[in-house]
Amino acid sequence: MKQQYPRPTVGALTFKRKKENLDGMITCYFEKKKKAYLRHVTVDALLVKKNKILLIKRASHLIEGNKYALPGGFLDRDETTAEGVLREVKEETGYEGKIISLFRINDNPDRKGEDRQNVVFVYLVQAKRKVAKFDKEVTKIKWFSLDKLPKPEEIAFDHYENIELYRQYRKEKFSLPIIKL
Repeated sequence: MKQQYPRPTVGALTFKRKKENLDGMITCYFEKKKKAYLRHVTVDALLVKKNKILLIKRASHLIEGNKYALPGGFLDRDETTAEGVLREVKEETGYEGKIISLFRINDNPDRKGEDRQNVVFVYLVQAKRKVAKFDKEVTKIKWFSLDKLPKPEEIAFDHYENIELYRQYRKEKFSLPIIKL
């Protein structure tokens, strides 16, 4: 019989969580052998230059392989989310970047295409100079006009949603970061 876990609450809000979706969670043991299932932290970059955005094509061996995506990945130990996103940008695109702003924090436990529960910090990053080649997780990088993007089903995870939010932000200039409660 699977153990049931209480649903987290914030004030009067109660969030739904799939009890059976513990695969890919980080299992930790705390004081007095208390067991907890924790979520991964990831970072993504909306890497922009004028009216264009740089997308990577994910290698076929990865989840959501052969799809376009925002550059990004898992946060390493002892790095901040800002350091992590700049590292991922350089590893996956070969570009150095300059952070413009934290764009969005998405902690939805049922994000599209995920095989684990990730909390993502999405940064708006300005592309600087190209200094290296991209790594083995990427098969190609391509600058897309914000008006001529791949189809939503050709873009991994919820990255199309983030790009659409960025397109809306360019028109309306609302407050950042975007955090949904």
